[in-house]
Amino acid sequence: MKIERIDLYYVEIPFIYPFKTNGINVDSHSCLIVKIYSDGLIGYGECPTFNQPFYNYETITTAHHILKDFLIPLLLHKNINSPQEINQILSPVRGHQMAKSALDCALWDLFAKEKNLPLSRYINGVREKVTVGVSVSLQSNMEALINRVNAYVEEGYQRIKLKISPDNAFSCLSAIRESYPDLMLMGDANSVFTLDDIELFKQLDNLNLLMIEQPLAYDDLLEHSQLQSQIKTPLCLDESINSINDTLNAIALKSCQIINLKQSRVGGITNTINIHNICKKAGIKLWCGGMLESGIGRATNLHIASLAQFQFPADISATNRYFKEDIIAQNITLNPQDSTINVPQKLGIGVDIDQHNLDFFTIFKESY
Repeated sequence: MKIERIDLYYVEIPFIYPFKTNGINVDSHSCLIVKIYSDGLIGYGECPTFNQPFYNYETITTAHHILKDFLIPLLLHKNINSPQEINQILSPVRGHQMAKSALDCALWDLFAKEKNLPLSRYINGVREKVTVGVSVSLQSNMEALINRVNAYVEEGYQRIKLKISPDNAFSCLSAIRESYPDLMLMGDANSVFTLDDIELFKQLDNLNLLMIEQPLAYDDLLEHSQLQSQIKTPLCLDESINSINDTLNAIALKSCQIINLKQSRVGGITNTINIHNICKKAGIKLWCGGMLESGIGRATNLHIASLAQFQFPADISATNRYFKEDIIAQNITLNPQDSTINVPQKLGIGVDIDQHNLDFFTIFKESY
């Protein structure tokens, strides 16, 4: 398969509600969309970076620069026999996993279409429906928080992830737990705690939480290991896992029991599959996190979450959780009876692009 052409779109899609977490407050989803052309087929991938380097060091501006000036020139006009080859092709560029993930995912979409398969079957997924939950951002007061949680539970979501900080973690999580004794409930800290908060973590042990996600520094493995050894609640690593090597080190140090595996954070589907297999062998459970993606990234994540070791509800909410209008023709919808979303069964990532909306939400487009 020869890579004939690559289009790059800078897209901004308005959110229904602003998304607020520690350090991040956004009103729209900014991303880069790539289209890879080969043999009459088109593969789509998304780079879901923020405008600010508050989640990791990559931003829309840096990702655009890396894609335009380094990654796309490495891939363009290459003859490729399998999507796994992309790691070697892009290896001269160190880091910049989110920029790489857009091209990686587009290649997997392209090859799945060439094989006349949905992406989930092409990567040996084991399920046609993915159990999902919803992430609740910081609210202005407790009443607003409970009302938001009530609304999501009524819609059918059976797992709630709450953004937390040292001053609100216990009060907010305990209020939700009091209202919903059996709800799958977890806290996402985005690295705002330290080991000095150990007594608070021991209090949280009493709330029967599913997990606490990334409580300590974004680049830490050692202190997470120390914390996990002192509390019952499983720790989940997110920002600390950016590569296969990070995964191996976390397992060796016993830094966590769970990993939130975002394909965009680890460089795409190729590395995701490798990390999945490592975790399966080591007994580390996975769940598929989200980066507020458009329908392109959201559909890709559904296929990834069909892999066997993804055993906790994914952060892949329905389209109407975030957007009034998206850049795919289909709405991704929740099955409220069992808190699942169907994995698209058409070829590749399984969704049709709404070219009108893609053009409408595009800030600029470049072709190579």
